[in-house]
Amino acid sequence: MNDTTKPGLRQILSSPRLGAVLVMGMASGLPYNLTESTMQAWLKDAAISNTTIGWLSLIGLAYTLKPLWAPLLDRYSLPSLGRRRGWILLFQILLAVALAVMATHGPEQGLAPFAVLALVVAVLSASQDIVIDAWRTDLVSPTERGPAATAANLGYRLAAWFSFAGALVLADLVGWRQTYFVMAAGMLAISAVTFLAPEPKLHAPPPRTLHEAVTGPLRQLLAGQGMLLLLLTIVLYKVGDAFALKLLTPFLMDVGFTKTEIGAVTKTVMLVASITGAVVGGLWLVNLGLVRALLVFGAAQAIANLGYFVVATQGDNVTLMAAVVFLDNFVGSMGNTALVVLIMGICDVRFSAFQYAALSALAVLPRNLLGAPAGILSDALGWAPFFVLTFFTALPGLAMIWWQRHRIALLDLPKN
Repeated sequence: MNDTTKPGLRQILSSPRLGAVLVMGMASGLPYNLTESTMQAWLKDAAISNTTIGWLSLIGLAYTLKPLWAPLLDRYSLPSLGRRRGWILLFQILLAVALAVMATHGPEQGLAPFAVLALVVAVLSASQDIVIDAWRTDLVSPTERGPAATAANLGYRLAAWFSFAGALVLADLVGWRQTYFVMAAGMLAISAVTFLAPEPKLHAPPPRTLHEAVTGPLRQLLAGQGMLLLLLTIVLYKVGDAFALKLLTPFLMDVGFTKTEIGAVTKTVMLVASITGAVVGGLWLVNLGLVRALLVFGAAQAIANLGYFVVATQGDNVTLMAAVVFLDNFVGSMGNTALVVLIMGICDVRFSAFQYAALSALAVLPRNLLGAPAGILSDALGWAPFFVLTFFTALPGLAMIWWQRHRIALLDLPKN
């Protein structure tokens, strides 16, 4: 699945099929922050401790565990609307309903029911992601895979920006309840586009049994020599980055920034930095090669974490905060680009949907597991020492890249 195409924005947006991919990317991006960073801000306003917020971040494990039920969505389909589109539409409607219910039962009314509702949203969102990834894989031709990946990423980031930056500004203006109602309406609007989206033409029959849907792709994925070490490399590569960003919103609020500053300034900077970093990282990767790109981008990620140490010691300086957030997200997006290329190189085209779900779940495992220790350590150490610690947590991933450099080089994309 080695695709060397690096399309421009005009090429991405010129195809109706890629336009549908863009909207599906938005569908994936919208719900995520509503049980992560945005929800953390709501919990902080409700006077919930950092430790509790950290434990509640384990809700994000739904995204890591989604390969467990992915075979069900590969094996079975809903009537009338198609094998992929039917599931997507169902999950989007259920997400809109769940977000609306979440809006009426905030943490002030009871933390336990609120956490259960957030878990429901996360499971529905993760399930939607499974089918959208499969839909995109089935829909686009091999020559469209590069542009489709870029379109999906762009849509995801735009919607994620809206559900965090837009949500925080709205929360300051109209409150959290109305904000989550707006997000539910946005999800419902996307479902209308899904109803009109194309259904892929299948050129191979679906798995005949659940056993076949599970064992076939897993057997192929684990058969190669040294694959377990490559899987460990995927897990460790973003540990430092994930550790630093897991409780970024509570950190910035503790430093003294308002929700409007965080939403309107920080997340806008994140969006620009992430898109720019993805473009620069993709172009630079072609010249560096995959191994050197993973090393250079990973080292840059580790160094960028130290910028938050400076923010913690300098206080609520908006310009400094914006510069650090830009740098961190710029190099972080470059690292994401290299990691995606590594995952694509490992995948077999016959099982790309299931394998990509499994490998991407491994990649985000640190992000979903580190919330609890991040909350405990930030409360115990204070924010400045905590961010120094995140620098050192990035080093094992870099060591694994160097150790596996020859094997990774075999997966590298051919240079143009």
